[in-house]
Amino acid sequence: MKPLGKTIQIYCPSGEPRGVRIAEITTRIVQAVVVPRAKLDEALTRPELSGVGLYFLFGASDTGALPVAYIGEAEDCGVRFKQHNKTKDFWNLGVAIVSRTGSFTKAHGKLLEWLAIEKASLAGRYQLDNGNAGGEPSVPEWMQSDVAEVFETAEVLLGTLGFPIFEPPANRSPDADRVFTCKRGGADARGVYNEEGFVVLKGSIARMELTSSSYDTVGPRREELIDAGVLVADKHGYRFERDMAFNTPSAAAAIVTGGSANGWVEWKNSRGQTLDDVYRKGPKE
Repeated sequence: MKPLGKTIQIYCPSGEPRGVRIAEITTRIVQAVVVPRAKLDEALTRPELSGVGLYFLFGASDTGALPVAYIGEAEDCGVRFKQHNKTKDFWNLGVAIVSRTGSFTKAHGKLLEWLAIEKASLAGRYQLDNGNAGGEPSVPEWMQSDVAEVFETAEVLLGTLGFPIFEPPANRSPDADRVFTCKRGGADARGVYNEEGFVVLKGSIARMELTSSSYDTVGPRREELIDAGVLVADKHGYRFERDMAFNTPSAAAAIVTGGSANGWVEWKNSRGQTLDDVYRKGPKE
């Protein structure tokens, strides 16, 4: 069955599109409150932040390879943001998932936090500043159902706001013709092209050596990925430990081949078609 459409409303209390924002699916009670750190004082005046909720802190990594996120739950999200403003340096934007009707309890928050850490760890898009999620909280069956619906709404709202923290970078079962390989110079990599850019799939092997002209360009980016644990050395080269999205096919091909590369022609599917053939030239008439 075709997925149902959703209407999402985003309200900007100050009129600033990059300021405090409140997003919701119009038929549901869950709201996502976006809190820019620079606008924290303004955000703390919002009544939406005064209750129980699941919250996220987002920021850049020192290595630049993966963005960083912290996931938590709080009985008063505003108070918790205020605390993290003093104790955590990395974040520049927070998001709180709250109930428009004030119906979340501490138990809701604990289960939401556990689910969020588990799914974000699986997706591997962000480097989590948390420890592990611990054991699943014990709650009644009816609450598990409620939380599952809340979580699904939170996932949609976060993705719409530009934080797809629970979504894997690539479809785990892509069509064979949509999987592209790159084997130049001893590399043995697989990837897919999607709305994220080009995603190199977990298990792909990148050539270990860099070309002489690429030490200053590809080298630093390689080091970032190694430091972040995305690339791990083995006897074949550097192995991708998780799916990794790159902005362009050429950026992905450069990391894989260890040198400058035109990704639109380097990546080929099982029919020998290049990425350019499939996505830019299209079918011949």
